[in-house]
Amino acid sequence: MRKPSPRAQPRGAVYQAPSPPTGSSRVAQTLCLGSMALFRSGLLVLTTPLASLAPRLAPILTSAARLVNETLYVHLQPGMSLEGPAQPLSTPVQATFEVLDFISYFYAGANVHPHLDIRILLTNIRTKSAFLPPLASSVQNLAHPPEVVLTDFQTLDGSQYNPVKQQLQRYATSCYSCCPTLTSVLLYPDYESGELPVEVSLPSTIRPSSPVARSPKQPVRGYHRGAVGGTFDRLHNAHKVLLSVSCILAQEQLVVGVADKDLLKSKLLPELLQSYAERVEHLSEFLVDIKPSLAFDIIPLLDPYGPAGSDPSLEFLVVSEETYRGGMAVNRFRLDNDLEELTLFQIQLMQDLSHRENEEDKISSSSARQRMLGNLLRPPYKRSELPAGLYVIGLTGISGSGKSSVAQRLKGLGAYVIDCDQLGHRAYAPGGPAYQSVVQAFGTDILHKDGIINRKVLGSRVFGNKKHLKKLTDIMWPVIAMLAREEMDLAVAEGKQVCVIEAAVLLEAGWQSMVHEVWTIVIPETEAVRRITERDGLSEAAAQSRLQSQMSGQQLVDQSHVVLSTLWEPHVTQLQVEKAWALLQKRIDAIQPF
Repeated sequence: MRKPSPRAQPRGAVYQAPSPPTGSSRVAQTLCLGSMALFRSGLLVLTTPLASLAPRLAPILTSAARLVNETLYVHLQPGMSLEGPAQPLSTPVQATFEVLDFISYFYAGANVHPHLDIRILLTNIRTKSAFLPPLASSVQNLAHPPEVVLTDFQTLDGSQYNPVKQQLQRYATSCYSCCPTLTSVLLYPDYESGELPVEVSLPSTIRPSSPVARSPKQPVRGYHRGAVGGTFDRLHNAHKVLLSVSCILAQEQLVVGVADKDLLKSKLLPELLQSYAERVEHLSEFLVDIKPSLAFDIIPLLDPYGPAGSDPSLEFLVVSEETYRGGMAVNRFRLDNDLEELTLFQIQLMQDLSHRENEEDKISSSSARQRMLGNLLRPPYKRSELPAGLYVIGLTGISGSGKSSVAQRLKGLGAYVIDCDQLGHRAYAPGGPAYQSVVQAFGTDILHKDGIINRKVLGSRVFGNKKHLKKLTDIMWPVIAMLAREEMDLAVAEGKQVCVIEAAVLLEAGWQSMVHEVWTIVIPETEAVRRITERDGLSEAAAQSRLQSQMSGQQLVDQSHVVLSTLWEPHVTQLQVEKAWALLQKRIDAIQPF
C-alpha cells in the first residue's frame, strides 16, 4: 500500500492518524478517535459480509458512538471495496432472511448506546419481486444530513489512507444528502482478542407464517401492499425492526396503524404517552428516511382490527410475538367477511438486558415511560417573588393517588411540608380567617351547636352546584394561599431549602403561581376508585363521581414538571421519590442563589 500523498484535500475534513496503527498504536488511534468532537449525525457504511460482520458489530458500534451523538444512519453494502481508481456505486442487496435477521441483530445491539437514533437505510435492499425499477442515480435526502461518514472498510496497513477516505466521501455524497463539510473516518475497532472474529449464524428473529419458506439464504418475497400497527410511543429499536421488516416487504404502499383513544386506556402510565400527532411526526420522519420510495398511509388505529381487517388490497401483516394472536384474530375476521387471509410475519421480542424492577424484560415504551418518573419534564418556573433561598414544589394528584404518603417521604428527605387540607381546617375554624365570610355566605345553619362549621352540611350545599362551589372557593382559596405563604416564611426560619405544598386543587386554585415546580402523582382511575372505596367507605359510583369532579390525571400531567406514581410496592415509590429528590438537589445547586 502506498503512503498518502500530500496533494490537495477534497472538500470536507479528513482525519489523519499520526501513524499506521499496529499493536498498541491501534488502541492509541481508537482513543484519538474517541477524543474527537462529536458529530450530531453520521453515516456508517458497512462493507463486511453480514455473517462476518455480526461478531464485529459491538466494537464497530462502540467506535461509531464515540463520534456521533444523535442520528446514525447505516448503509449496508457487503463486499464493496473503497480501493482502486473507479468510484464504487451503490448496488442492490438481495433481501434474504439473513438480511432481515441482521437488521434485527443490529438494532438489538444498538440498545447499549441509547443516545443514538439508529436508522438502517433500506433503499438498496431489494426483494426477489420485480415490482421496483433499478436503483435510481439520484441522491436521497435525509432528515439529518450526515456530518461524518464512517466505515468498517480497512486498508491493508490499517491507516487513515486519504484516497480511500476520498472514495468514501464520494460514495456517501453520491447516495445521500450530506453536510458540505463532510468528514470521513475509517473505523478501526478494538476487537480485544487481536484477531478478527469468525463468521457466526445469526439468530432467527423473523418468522413468516406457513407456507412461506424460511432459511437464512432464502430470498424474501415482496408484496404490493401490507400493514403494521402499534402505539409507537417514543420510537425505540424494537419498533424500528417491526417497521424495517414491513418496509422491505412492501413495494408500493405500507399502511401504518397508530393506536389512539380507547386503545390507549389500558397502557401503563398513559398520561406520559406522546400525543398522537407527535408519534405520527416521529414515525413519518423515520419511515421516509429509511425507504422514501414507499407510499405510507399512517392512520389512527381505533379498534383491534383496523384497516388490516377490512382492506382487500392488503397482502401481509407484520406483528410481534405478543401481538401474533391479534394477527390471527384479524385473519379470522377477514375470513368471516369473505376476504383472503394476510400472510403474517412475526417478529421476536427484543430483550431488555438492563430492565429494572417492575419493568418489562423486553424493550418497550412502557419501560421508557416508567424511567421518566422523577425526571424533569419541562423547565421550572422563575419565581422571584417567593422567599429568597426557598425552592417550592407543588405536589398534587387525583384523589387516592397517594399525595400524603409522598409528601411524608419528601419530609423524611428534608423538605418542609405544607398540607393545604390542614390550612383549610384552620381557615374554617372559629376565629379563622375564612370563618365569618363562609358563615355569611352560606348561613348559620351550616354550624354545629358549638359554632364549628359542619363540613358535611357545607359540602352538600356546594356539591353539584357550580354557583355555590365557586362562591366557596372564591373565599377559601385566597385565604389558603395567604396561610401557605406564611408557612413558607416559617420554613425559611427553620433553615429549610425545599418547601412542598401538598394540594389536591393546586392547579384549579391557580397556586402554581407560588411554586417553582408542579409534581403530580398518577395512578389508574380503577386503582384510585379501589383506594377511595377502601379508605373512605364510599361506593364505587360515589368514588367515580368524586374523581369526575376533579381535573384528570392527564390534565394535571400536562402542566407538571415532574411525575411520580404510587402504583407499585412502597419501596418502589421510595426509590422514585429519592431519584426525584436527588435530581432536584442538582437543579437547586445549579441555580443558587434563587
